[in-house]
Amino acid sequence: MELDFSRPDFALQVRRQNLDWSSDEFGIKIKQQHFQPNTWVRLLELLNPYSFDEALLLCPISQDKWIAWIPDHGEAVLSTRQFRII
Repeated sequence: MELDFSRPDFALQVRRQNLDWSSDEFGIKIKQQHFQPNTWVRLLELLNPYSFDEALLLCPISQDKWIAWIPDHGEAVLSTRQFRII
């Protein structure tokens, strides 16, 4: 007896799923943090191994980018995904 693996015994329907958990489809809304100048934030990743893990927000340059000052590093452009409020 030989098995035929090329034809399944059941119908498969492939459906693309939306895995964006912040969408309204799941009733979950991720709260957007509102950052202000002169606020200290915690860096989620260090820009260099010798810099501090905190930064001072100086001014926004777009909706999701800020110019920040990091001790022992200097000024840097940070995405809002790179830090959290302390």
